Amino acid sequence: MLQCLLRPNPIFRMTNKRTLTYLIIALLAFGLYACVPLEQQGQSTAGAAAPQLRFEDYVYDESIRSVQAYLATSLEDEVLNPAVSPLSQERPIVLEFDRLNARQQRLLVKLRHCNANWTPSTLNDTQFLYDFNEFIVTDGQISVNTRIPYVHYRFAVPRVRISGNYLLEVQEEGGNTLLTRRLMVYQDAVVVAAKLGAPLGPGGRETRQPIEFNIMHPDYEIINPAMEVKTIIRQNYRWDNAKVIGKPTYVHDAQRRLEYVFFEPKDQFKGLSEFRAFDTRSLNYRGIGVQSINLQPNPVEVILAPDKSRQGEAYTQTPDINGMRIFGNKQYGNSAVNGDYTWVDFQLKADVKVPGEVYLQGELTGWSEPANARMAYNPELGAYTGRLLLKQGYYNYYYALITGTSAAPDASYFEGSHFETDNIYDILVYYRPPGTRADLLIGYEQLYFNRK
Repeated sequence: MLQCLLRPNPIFRMTNKRTLTYLIIALLAFGLYACVPLEQQGQSTAGAAAPQLRFEDYVYDESIRSVQAYLATSLEDEVLNPAVSPLSQERPIVLEFDRLNARQQRLLVKLRHCNANWTPSTLNDTQFLYDFNEFIVTDGQISVNTRIPYVHYRFAVPRVRISGNYLLEVQEEGGNTLLTRRLMVYQDAVVVAAKLGAPLGPGGRETRQPIEFNIMHPDYEIINPAMEVKTIIRQNYRWDNAKVIGKPTYVHDAQRRLEYVFFEPKDQFKGLSEFRAFDTRSLNYRGIGVQSINLQPNPVEVILAPDKSRQGEAYTQTPDINGMRIFGNKQYGNSAVNGDYTWVDFQLKADVKVPGEVYLQGELTGWSEPANARMAYNPELGAYTGRLLLKQGYYNYYYALITGTSAAPDASYFEGSHFETDNIYDILVYYRPPGTRADLLIGYEQLYFNRK
């Protein structure tokens, strides 16, 4: 731009030298600010091609960390709630996240209505929203007394008109997508009654947790339920291993009841084991699962006690939060802005390499397999090692094995699997009424399996 201004130009022939000098100084000042590295500006995606939108929980920018979406209840452990709300929406679903090494920015949120299979529905914005579909995140706080600076953002999801699946998209001004998060809004149109089923076979009796349920719809007309009703069962609110049920096992028309019973082990969830845990809410003493803390480097290094495989071991009852996490700082109290980020080092003992890749699994990795969750084998230590940058808190996790490019992670290889394990299951019931253009979420139920 400066070269263009210095180029002969009829406009600047009419400008005196003093005015031109002031203009050049102003442009240089602007240029110095504009040349601040992108990571400091919090615009690491600027100038890059816009990534394709993914209709799942996903982070598009590596500066985004510690994403949580939950139903607000004013309870201390509300962050453990799933992002599922009744249509009355008396309390909002809340989204929270941090952006590292960034200045406070104006961020925008959009909602997209989705079908049961998380493809975008054909509804326009006015059919599922009361307001214009562009919301500003107004709650942003700069971190205090942390070695790694960040901005903590909080956003309450606005009310919607209809039930169903929604994708929440957070953008920078200019259109760069930072993250997407799934949430659901349901209506109590049907009654879902769930119970524990009978374990099948010797293997199933020991390792799997059968779920059976009925859908009663005495006051809600369902046309062709065998084809039009879709159900999804999740374990501990996870999407990576959710089971999609195509149709009911039995349809009782006279009773207006749909019955779901599962006879094959593949249709039942492995119980696995109670989750492993560690606690970094204080860096002044060693919490659960912590072997040592090194305060000298920046960020601080937290070394966890070495783990070993639990395959073949008897079931052990230990308290956990079903793979989730709770951020906290016992020294300053306000974890939202006082919780610091530390390196956390993991170690899984193994005399020899296993037949596949080893990954850390849990909400700490988004229940996915990002590159930083993959562990490397160290023959000198006789162990798999890994490292994650995590906000102070109490965490649950598993180790999982992936044996092929298309294989699903198998946590039972290292964790074992038991019928007695405490897990949470939730059931989502979808239906598309005749003549409509979107799947509605007409029923929702939770079941606590072997709750201690």
